[in-house]
Amino acid sequence: MPPFPTDIEIAQGARLRPITDVAAELDLTPDDLDLYGKYKAKIPIEVTQRTPRGRLVLVTAINPTAAGEGKTTTSVGLAQALRKIGKRTALCIREPSLGPVFGMKGGAAGGGYAQVLPMEDINLHFTGDFHAIATAHALLSALLDNHLQQGNALNIDPRRITWPRTIDMNDRALRRAVIGLGGPAEGVVREERWVIIPASEIMAIVALASSFADLEARLSRIIVGSTYGADRKPVRAGDLKAAGAMALLLKDAIRPNIVQTLEGGPAFVHAGPFGNIAHGCNSVMATKAALALGDIVITEAGFGSDLGAEKFFDIKCRAGGLKPEAAVLVATIRALKMNGGANKKDLAREDLAALERGLPNLEHHIDNVRQFGLPLVVAVNRFGTDSDAEIAMVTECARRAGVRVALTEVFARGGDGGVALAHELLALLDEGGANFAPIYDASRPIREKIEAIARKVYGADGVDYSPKAARSIDYLQSIGMGETPVCMAKTQYSLTDDPTRLGRPSGFRITVNEVYPAAGAGFVVAQCGDIMTMPGLPKEPAAERMAIGPDGAIVGLS
Repeated sequence: MPPFPTDIEIAQGARLRPITDVAAELDLTPDDLDLYGKYKAKIPIEVTQRTPRGRLVLVTAINPTAAGEGKTTTSVGLAQALRKIGKRTALCIREPSLGPVFGMKGGAAGGGYAQVLPMEDINLHFTGDFHAIATAHALLSALLDNHLQQGNALNIDPRRITWPRTIDMNDRALRRAVIGLGGPAEGVVREERWVIIPASEIMAIVALASSFADLEARLSRIIVGSTYGADRKPVRAGDLKAAGAMALLLKDAIRPNIVQTLEGGPAFVHAGPFGNIAHGCNSVMATKAALALGDIVITEAGFGSDLGAEKFFDIKCRAGGLKPEAAVLVATIRALKMNGGANKKDLAREDLAALERGLPNLEHHIDNVRQFGLPLVVAVNRFGTDSDAEIAMVTECARRAGVRVALTEVFARGGDGGVALAHELLALLDEGGANFAPIYDASRPIREKIEAIARKVYGADGVDYSPKAARSIDYLQSIGMGETPVCMAKTQYSLTDDPTRLGRPSGFRITVNEVYPAAGAGFVVAQCGDIMTMPGLPKEPAAERMAIGPDGAIVGLS
């Protein structure tokens, strides 16, 4: 048997449709598109304001492991399957960050025969959205430091600046540094930190903004630090007169991008906040555009239901006024066995004992989705090494929990491999039964909201706060940031804040080390455990396997 082709080989072998033809499936005309070559385009913001017609479905997953879950691949494959059986479907996913592309993942545009195209472009610069976000972020940093240099009329305390710098690369050496060295003409000496672009507040703002006016208003509300003195008055981007110029840099980045799936269906790929250190969802504008143009909209949120899905429900849906009607929960037998203690090198052999020990993780995520009032179907992303007995055990677990379940083979078979899942989803939608509601009242105190997430979503016994976090919460509530949603920054690998505790742990508490404002985005961020907003590269980065040939063909992306 010949070896299965790589993701990039499959992508390069595909025959792409002109993006004008793809967009026409959603009744978009050439006049509605600003073309970025033949196969990419941006759509006008006006499209995002149209009356919604579609039904919104979230794809989420169990906790990720080194074995992989295939949430984005399943999202793409499901959209392909729905289109194959005649449903007017639009896919909405996030843009990849260069950090994971060159770090651990090697790419993030789906996989196998369930990808979005042009894969190379989407993974590498795409339409320039990330660069625009980085530049707008850098402009605010430059204006802030220039204000300090030029007399500091706003009385900003350099020790209390909260606005970081950003770069779209995993670069551990830039987590913290001292800037302004070299003398009086080189700026004010102060400590600085960096975050990766998906953790930038401007990324969150682009993802949550609903119009140009809303964009500029959100940018103006960004808190960059506070003043000297006991009152610690917050200083905002609006005080630095930065919002207008920043909005100019984002005038194109805020508009959704339309591309296509491997099978030629429409896909909106826009914005890319991480699910572990940010809110993990594609843009509100892209989702609203898809709902206005399609009958069924498939979207995904980063990592498991404890992270991306919770933030989708509690942050994005609240901000965008969205009403999801169903969810798909992706699981692999391989990952469940790892949650049950199996070693990665042993995953190819049947291990019913490890699988049984890992099933409580699946059960927890089922409970998570249900408590937001949504019906769901479990999608078992099938691998060739999965045994019939293992498949039967997972199927029985899902049925015992009272939810639908379907095997998917979209990686190997594309849309054909997702038809069973598509039919189960349609049956779920036909049944109705959605009663969506966020899990907490945003007007409640910050600690109460953090406790609600920790207890209800993670299964924790409670929350402990560092002295710094406790002081920050009191300060944020004093400046009017208490009545916003909370964005939890936590390891994706565990329901706890300890990445080594797999399965469905009990008897644990969550430790919040830091809490800081994202006033423009409209939430506060609570950092748990040792989570970092600037990742590092692994020992063998994916970048080492990448190259470009004499004919211009790229190799090594996946």
